[in-house]
Amino acid sequence: MSFDDVIFQSRLAFGASGGPERQVEIVRLASGLEQRNARWSRARRTYAISTGIKSFADLRKLLQFFEDRGGPLHAFRFLDPVDHRSCAPGETIAPTDRAIGTGDGATVDFQLALGTDRPVTKPVEETVRVAVDGGELAQPDDFTVDLLTGIVTLAVAPAEGAAVTAGFQFHVPVRFDNAQLAVTQTAHEAGEIPDIRLVEVFE
Repeated sequence: MSFDDVIFQSRLAFGASGGPERQVEIVRLASGLEQRNARWSRARRTYAISTGIKSFADLRKLLQFFEDRGGPLHAFRFLDPVDHRSCAPGETIAPTDRAIGTGDGATVDFQLALGTDRPVTKPVEETVRVAVDGGELAQPDDFTVDLLTGIVTLAVAPAEGAAVTAGFQFHVPVRFDNAQLAVTQTAHEAGEIPDIRLVEVFE
């Protein structure tokens, strides 16, 4: 997947709507019972943005961002205003927020995740905290983080059975789901783009 390590400006995304989508096939039987089958193994997030009335200068920045990404060609970072931390809104990130693995005496690489079916691949720099059996590690002496994969590499392999946990902020990797952005002029030197769609990409 082609990914540009840049973030969609939150100021231009203000008022965005969206969240997780799950594809479930539901078959209603003659008996009245249902058979349900998950078509996707994990949720995919989609977002819709209407810029509202913006200056031509702001709209030009947004159009240039679209052009620089090649439209839907290159993915980028997006801040979900509700879901971008390992902890609940208003709480402080702690190194014990999320389980990311268990030591076996040999493994040093662990994937940041929010659960078994949601790996986190785009953590925010300098927000990742890691602990082994509740004891916080120091960065970069005790661990490093790949900001493009979300893989934490420990300097020393945790002992057999040791709990590896982490807390972090993260971005959602998305791409444009539009082939075109249409600008509507609404006033002198101002306009809007009423339909910008983003879709999460899996890596």
